[in-house]
Parts: sequence; C-alpha cells; structure tokens
Amino acid sequence: MRNKIRGIMFILGGIFIGLGVYRGEVERVLMKAINICLECVGIG
Repeated sequence: MRNKIRGIMFILGGIFIGLGVYRGEVERVLMKAINICLECVGIG
C-alpha cells in the first residue's frame, strides 16, 4: 500500500514538473532566485 502511494506521488510530481516547464515557469523561478540572491549580497 505504501509503495503504491509513493509511486502515485512520484508520477504526479513528474506531471506537475512537466506542466511547469511547458508553461515557461522555469524562467520565472530562475529570475526570482537571481533577484533574491543579488538583493542578499547587496548588488541589486
């Protein structure tokens, strides 16, 4: 039972990651991460 739930969650995770890549959200997340890092260092 536990392995079945893990498998389903793994598949769902892959589907949601694929949807995010398809929608172009990777670029948005990367830009936000860069901005946060630059603000912490004090450059931005």
